[in-house]
Amino acid sequence: MGAFCSSPLMSATLPYRANADFLESKYADWKKDAGSVEPLWSSFFEGFELGMARLPTKGSETAGGDAAPLSEKTLNFRMRVSNALQSFRALGHTAAHLDPLDKEGPEVPGLTLAGLGFTADELEEDVQTHLFRNGQPMKLKTMLAELQRNYCGKTGFEFMHIHHPEVRAWLLDRIEGRNLDAKPAAQDQINALRWLLEAESFERFLHRRFVGQKRFSVEGGESMLVALETILEAMPAAGGKEIILGMAHRGRLSVLANFLRKPLEYLFYEFSENYVPNMVSGDGDVKYHLGFETVRQTSSGDSIGVMLAPNPSHLEAVDPVVEGMARARQRALNDTKDRKKVIPVLIHGDAAFAGQGLVAEVLNLSQLPGYRTGGTVHIIVNNQIGFTTMPEDARSSDYCTDVAKMIEAPVFHVNGDCPLEVMNATRLAFEFRQTFGRDVIVDIVCYRRYGHNETDEPGFTQPNMARAIAEHPSTATLFRLDLAATGVLDEAGSAALQRELDDELEQGITTLADRDKNAEGGNPFEGSMAMPQPAYDYNPVKTGVELTTLKKIGERLLEVPEEFNLHPTIAKRFLAARRKAIEAGEGIDWAYAESLAFGTLLTEGHGVRLSGQDVRRGTFSQRHSVFYDSQTRERHIPLNNLAAEQGRYCVYNSLLSEAAVLGFDYGYSLLTSNLLVCWEAQFGDFVNGAQVIIDQFIASAESKWQRPSHITLLLPHGYEGQGPEHSSARLERFLQLCAGGNMQVCNFTTPGQYFHALRRQIKRSTRKPLIVMTPKSLLRHPKCVSKLSDMAEGTTFKEVLDDENLLAAPERITRLILCSGKVYYDLLAFREEHKIKNAAIIRIEQLYPLNYEMLKEIVAKYPRAQKKWIWCQEEPRNMGAFYYIRPRLEELSNHKLRYSGRERSSSPAAGSKAIHTLEQENLVESAFSV
Repeated sequence: MGAFCSSPLMSATLPYRANADFLESKYADWKKDAGSVEPLWSSFFEGFELGMARLPTKGSETAGGDAAPLSEKTLNFRMRVSNALQSFRALGHTAAHLDPLDKEGPEVPGLTLAGLGFTADELEEDVQTHLFRNGQPMKLKTMLAELQRNYCGKTGFEFMHIHHPEVRAWLLDRIEGRNLDAKPAAQDQINALRWLLEAESFERFLHRRFVGQKRFSVEGGESMLVALETILEAMPAAGGKEIILGMAHRGRLSVLANFLRKPLEYLFYEFSENYVPNMVSGDGDVKYHLGFETVRQTSSGDSIGVMLAPNPSHLEAVDPVVEGMARARQRALNDTKDRKKVIPVLIHGDAAFAGQGLVAEVLNLSQLPGYRTGGTVHIIVNNQIGFTTMPEDARSSDYCTDVAKMIEAPVFHVNGDCPLEVMNATRLAFEFRQTFGRDVIVDIVCYRRYGHNETDEPGFTQPNMARAIAEHPSTATLFRLDLAATGVLDEAGSAALQRELDDELEQGITTLADRDKNAEGGNPFEGSMAMPQPAYDYNPVKTGVELTTLKKIGERLLEVPEEFNLHPTIAKRFLAARRKAIEAGEGIDWAYAESLAFGTLLTEGHGVRLSGQDVRRGTFSQRHSVFYDSQTRERHIPLNNLAAEQGRYCVYNSLLSEAAVLGFDYGYSLLTSNLLVCWEAQFGDFVNGAQVIIDQFIASAESKWQRPSHITLLLPHGYEGQGPEHSSARLERFLQLCAGGNMQVCNFTTPGQYFHALRRQIKRSTRKPLIVMTPKSLLRHPKCVSKLSDMAEGTTFKEVLDDENLLAAPERITRLILCSGKVYYDLLAFREEHKIKNAAIIRIEQLYPLNYEMLKEIVAKYPRAQKKWIWCQEEPRNMGAFYYIRPRLEELSNHKLRYSGRERSSSPAAGSKAIHTLEQENLVESAFSV
C-alpha cells in the first residue's frame, strides 16, 4: 500500500495518523463498491489508480504489492506530500498572480509550508511519487517550488472539477510537463508585440482623432488580440479552415481593424460626420455592432476564413447565433463528424459571462446531438468590472467563469499583462478543443483604461482602481521593455514597428479624405455579411406538387420496417387515419400536410431542420416524425426513407430553453439557403422567453445589418380554455415589430395553406422569417382538413381567403366578418347553426405583409356590406391583431371598423374554463350582431 503516498488528496481532509491497516480496509471496500466509501476516500483512491495507470511497470518500493508495512511517520509524511500535490492542482490558481494591477499574487494560507503541514526541517527530505514527474526522486523543497511555479505563476489552471480521469491526465501532462524556462521563438515574441501595438496604436489614434466618440476600447485588454491571432496561427496544423467569431462591443473596433483587417477608411468613415448608416437601404447600426467576414493568411501561407457575426448591445445574445452559424458551416464543409474545420470563438466580458443566463443555456447546448459544434473557445476579457459595478456586487461566485464548470470546461486564468502567457494558454485551449471536442475557457484578467465608454468618468465610482490604472504602463509598453531586456528586440526595432503602424493609420485617414473629395464616400457594409435583396412582393410562388408525387410520398410516410414494434396506438389510429386520407385524397390534417411539405422538399433535394422542445412527437402528439420501437427504442424516421437520393431531415428535441435554441436555429438559417429551418415552441406563449432573439435579430437584423433569414417559427396559439399560460403566442408583439417587409406573420385556417407557406420559404428567391400561429384543437378538428388537390400542381398560397360557404349570393351580403385563425371555425359553426344568410366570413391568412390588392378584390364582391365590417378575434381587445388591423381596414373601407372579441385584459386569457366558454360564445355571437 506504499503507493498510496502518490495519491492526491486535499490538505487536512484525511487524518494524518491513519494507519496502513485502515487504508487497506478502505481500499478493499472501494475496490468492491466505489459508492460504499465516503466521497473523499473515493477521490483519494481514484487518484491512486490514476497514478498507477501512468506508472512504468518496473518494480519499486511504492509499487510492490508485498512491501513491508510503512511506519506511521513515513505514512504521515507521504500523505502530506500527496495532499500538497492535490492542493496545488486544485487550489493553485487561487494563489496565481493574475491581476495586472497588483504587484504580486495573493498569499493563500493553505498553500504555504505551514498550511501544507510541513516544517522547514522537512524541506530536505527525499520524495518520490508517480503522480509527479513520473516518479522522479527529488527534494521536497524542489517539488514544492516546481508546483508553485506551475500553478501559482501568471496563469492559473482550473481543471480538477472535470470528472473524466483521462481528460484530467491529459491536462496534467501538459501543465506539469511544460518547460517553464523556455520561451517562444523570437519571431513569435515579435509577432505578439505587433499584435499588442496594433491594438494600442489603433485605440489611441481613434482617441486623438475622434474626440468624445464612443468606441468601447480594448485598452487594458489588448492581449485579447494575442489570443485571437494565436488561434488563427494554430488553425492550419490542426485542420482548421474557418473561425466563426462572436463578441460584444468591448474591443470590437480593434478586432475589426486588426484581426479581420477591415479597411481603415471604412472604419474611419463610420466615425465621420458624413456617415449615413442607411446607405444600403437599411436602418443601419452603430459601428461597434457591425459584422464582417474576410480571409486571413497565416504565417504558414494558409488561408483561414474569419467571420464576425453582427450583434446588438444585448450582451451574450449573439452566442447561440454564432453556434448555429458554426454548425451550418460545418454541414456545408462536410465537417459533421469531427467538427475540427470550423471553430466557434466567443469573446465575453466578465460581468456578462457571470450574469447573463443565456451563457448557461448556450453552454448546455455544447454536447447535445442537434446543437454541438465540436467545442467553443471562450475568451473572457476580464476587466474586473461591469459598467460601474464591481465583482463583489455582480456575482456570488469566486470567478466569473464558475458557470462553465457545469459542463466540466477547463478554465485557464491568465494575467493580461503577460502576452506570452496568454499565447501559451490559448494554444493549450485550442489543442484541448481539437482533441476532446469540448468547450474551454481562457480568462484574460486585465483592466479597462477608460470608463464603460470614452465619455464616462470611472473615477466617480471606482477612484482607487481608476488611479491605479492611470499610473499603470500599457501591456505593450511592458512587453517592449521585456523584449529589449532579453535581447529579442531592441528599442530601435520597437520604435520602427510603432512608426509602421502609425503610418498605416494615417494612410487610412488620407484614403478617406480622398474618397470624400471625390464624393465616393464609404460603404459600411462593404466586406460585411450584408446580403441585400429585393423588396417583398406578392407574386405567386410555384409551391404546388404533382398529385402522383404527393400520393407517393404520403404512402411512403406510412411504411414501417419489418419486425419493427410500433406502438399499437400509433399503428391503429395515427397511421390508419393517414392511410384513409391519402387513399381518399382528402381529410389531410395539419400534421400530415406538414409531413407532405417536408417530404416534397426533401425529395427535391432540399434539407429540413426542425428543432424545439419535444418536436419529434409534437406537444399534442400530432407529429410522430420519429417512430420508436416499443421493445428496443430503436428509431425509424419515415422522412429520411422517401427516396434513394433525397435531402436530409434533421429533427431534434431541444433542451428546455427558448432563447438559446431559437438563437441557434436563427444562426443556422443565416448560412443555409437550401434548407428549411423551423423552430417550434412547446406552447406559443413560451416564445417570450426568447424575446431578445426576436427583437434584436429576427425582426430587425435585415434592417440593421442586411442579414436575411428564412427561419420559420411555429407557435401553438388558440383559445381553448387552457388558461392564461397556454392560449396566446402574443400575436400582437410580432405585429408591432413588423415594418418594411421584414417578416411574415400568419395565422392559417387550413393545412393546405400551411403546406404552401412552408414550401414558399424555400422556393421563393427572397428570404424572410415566417411566424406561424399554429393550431392546437384544430389539429384534430374534423373540418380543419384539406384535399390533396389543394396542394397539387397549379395551387399556391393565398394571403386572403374568400368565403367558400356562403348561404346567399354575394350581392345579398350586408355584413363582412374578417378574422384570422381558429375563430373562423367557431364563426362558421354559429352561422350554419343559426342559418345566417347575410354575413360573409373573410379569412386573413397572412396578417403581415397584408396583401391589400387581394383583400380589396375580395371585399369588392360585397358592395352592400361596405359600412358593416367586423373584426372578430379570440384575444382581448388590447392583444391579438385588432390594433394592427383596424387602421388598415378602416382606410380600405372608409368606415369605422367594429370589434367582436374579448375585452381589454392584462392577462391573455381567463383561468376558468366556464368563463372562457361564456366569453367565446359571446364574441362569436356578437360578430353577427354588433
